[in-house]
Amino acid sequence: MTTDKTMKQLSEMLEKGETSSTEVVKGYLEHIKAHNETINAYITVNEEGILKEAAASDARRAEKKALSPFDGIPVAVKDNINTEGLRTTCGSKILENFVPPFSATAYENMKKKGLLLLGKTNLDEFAMGSTTETSYFGAVQNPYDRDRVPGGSSGGSAAAVAARMAPVSLGSDTGGSIRQPAAFCGVVGIKPTYGMVSRFGLVAFASSLDQIGTFGTTVEDAGALLSVISGEDQKDSTSIKGAPVIGEKIPDGDIDGMVIGIPEEYFNGIDDEINEAVKKQISALESQGAKIEKVSLKYTEYAIPVYYLIATAEASSNLARYDGVRYGYRSEAAADLNSLYLKSRSEGFGKEVKRRIILGTFSLSSGYYDAYYLKALQGRQLIMEDFKAAFEKVDALVTPTTTSTAFRTGEMVSDPLQMYMSDILTISANLAGIPGISVPVGMSSDGLPIGLQIMGNHFQEDLILNCARAVEKNSEIPPPSL
Repeated sequence: MTTDKTMKQLSEMLEKGETSSTEVVKGYLEHIKAHNETINAYITVNEEGILKEAAASDARRAEKKALSPFDGIPVAVKDNINTEGLRTTCGSKILENFVPPFSATAYENMKKKGLLLLGKTNLDEFAMGSTTETSYFGAVQNPYDRDRVPGGSSGGSAAAVAARMAPVSLGSDTGGSIRQPAAFCGVVGIKPTYGMVSRFGLVAFASSLDQIGTFGTTVEDAGALLSVISGEDQKDSTSIKGAPVIGEKIPDGDIDGMVIGIPEEYFNGIDDEINEAVKKQISALESQGAKIEKVSLKYTEYAIPVYYLIATAEASSNLARYDGVRYGYRSEAAADLNSLYLKSRSEGFGKEVKRRIILGTFSLSSGYYDAYYLKALQGRQLIMEDFKAAFEKVDALVTPTTTSTAFRTGEMVSDPLQMYMSDILTISANLAGIPGISVPVGMSSDGLPIGLQIMGNHFQEDLILNCARAVEKNSEIPPPSL
């Protein structure tokens, strides 16, 4: 059965002729049909399209013209990443039937290497949430416990990989939306340095924070997929020219001599089992030759208000384009232009999206800009300087990914403030633009995955991947029982 294989293993099997891309794809399609009705990881399955893509890949391999070692491997893509010819909904009624006329650069980079599109994964509406319960297409269930959430906003992408409904997947991370669901679902999730992966074709939530990243069952798989989608893009002005290239061969986990920082602020208010599991891994890293040093990130407590002021302000601006005129949902009850705007947006957007638009519009309004938005930008600078000072002393930072294991369904969605606070350990990396990775390090007493986060300085992806490989050697968690 190929659905229990890693991307690397599938690549080797395809190279040796032990299987075909068509066989691999059919296995995943059958697995999706068997389990997606309950887990709800996919909004759209690209069944017809991917079988054609797989046949073309098999033909290339038969002629010894494979586009890369990963030619023929299927990938799930979060449904806020544009895919030409296949609908991109952002989990919203307002884009329920939107089919983009162009593709995101990250997806195009994937296609150039021969990777195939399995389908579009479920998400919190417009990537706004931490539970994947705000989707217009229904909530996603955690494969380890159907009464728990998978995290968000990239919950569908994480759940698809955890449930072996895809070997790897793409997600987006604005304040932890890859790392938090990776921790909740027991998979690896990477948020790269801001500008490492093009944002062209990623439907914008908060433009200065959004970043496309990857999920995999192993560090090697998630890192290899990141190497495929990374690179400079002339279509994205925030894409970094001359950024280091991430190699397809991921470092092997030799951390002898690495200095790892432990920020004390990230261990306050953490569940005991998570605290214990992460500290056990820190001891294991020390035994592998790493030097452990305590550091302080004193502005961590301000990360939540700073993030939510900046993110909502940028969201209110980005989401102004959905007005019922050019594309997307249009209310049939509108009598004039003003009511068209009002009714289309009121009927098309969900509660959480409306809440964030209103918050953002308020913070940008006359008389409040200096008091809120400008103050948040100043706070962001202090957080960036915090990290800069820390990385002058250490090579990487190790922390828990989340304060708790996966929430129960409905537990957070009715209390938005509590849900916002749950992102405290992941948000700062987005504000500073640095890379972060979540790696599973064990299971709680009630059978839920626990994640460890590693953060590095700008463009230090290879370093944190190396550290993650070292962590991975010390921990192995069982796949979910579906």
